[in-house]
Amino acid sequence: MTTSEHVREELARIAPERECDRLAELSALFHSAGSLHLRGKGDWGLHLDLSSAAAARRAFSLLRAQGIRSEIRTYRRRAFDRATRYQLHVEGTEEALRVLVAAGVLDQRHGPLEHPPRRVVARACCRAAYLRGAFLGGGSLSVHGSPHLELRTASADSAILLRELAQAHDVALGVLERDSYAAAYAKSWEAIESLLALAGASEVVLALEERAVLAATREQANRRANADHANLVRTSRAAQTQLHALERLRAAGTLDRLPDPLREVAELRRRHPTASLRELAERTDPPASRAAVHRRLRRLEELADGVAPGRPTASRARMPR
Repeated sequence: MTTSEHVREELARIAPERECDRLAELSALFHSAGSLHLRGKGDWGLHLDLSSAAAARRAFSLLRAQGIRSEIRTYRRRAFDRATRYQLHVEGTEEALRVLVAAGVLDQRHGPLEHPPRRVVARACCRAAYLRGAFLGGGSLSVHGSPHLELRTASADSAILLRELAQAHDVALGVLERDSYAAAYAKSWEAIESLLALAGASEVVLALEERAVLAATREQANRRANADHANLVRTSRAAQTQLHALERLRAAGTLDRLPDPLREVAELRRRHPTASLRELAERTDPPASRAAVHRRLRRLEELADGVAPGRPTASRARMPR
């Protein structure tokens, strides 16, 4: 099941108790997924075209609660994935006209409205119901890569209304207009989660928050693992360089004439070729600092660079501080 379908499944389970909320949700469904069909002789019909069985069941239930009969039909989309679509066919009866006028889908002359009048979305509960219906009718959510939530509408005015309704609850949405549709959208996790919570999809919001926490934890663990790996590579390369330097000093007969602290560090490095500077520092007697061990190993490398292979050196190395 896709993330969008998860949202629709949860939203479809919400049953508003107030009449104003039911009308607002029904209004959003028709403004996002409805179309008007003239049949001649003054007859007409309304269709809802939905991508989700859950949304279709919810629309059917809302219409039935208002005393409007509808018929559900299915068909397969011809393009892309040939997904199943659901259509609700509503006859233009007198009762249907009355309800759709009350919901702001039609005006008093029974002409289609691009967006409902303010009375339909005046209350906070009605705004939430309208946003819920907008997602059921034309919403999508993608969380793969960059998050993106979109509420499609038939006109730019409808998308602007959605933005205004969300803004009333401090949720920022953008508006885009394409050749065949317009949409209100959100691209930040904060805006997406706030909008879904406002619409009533609390379970999805919790799942998204859990996903974000897991992603952050995984990213932090990867960063630490990468840092540890890089440190191990640097330590291994440095140890190999130091061991080669000690071998040159030994071959030149210089190693045994070094000051005690240098010989001690040289012996520790030969005995513990993979140990870190901190581990070597803990093994010195008395224990030295990590910086002191680093300076001594650097001094050994400098001495090895100045020694010709196989040629003894009589001079005594100067002890670094």
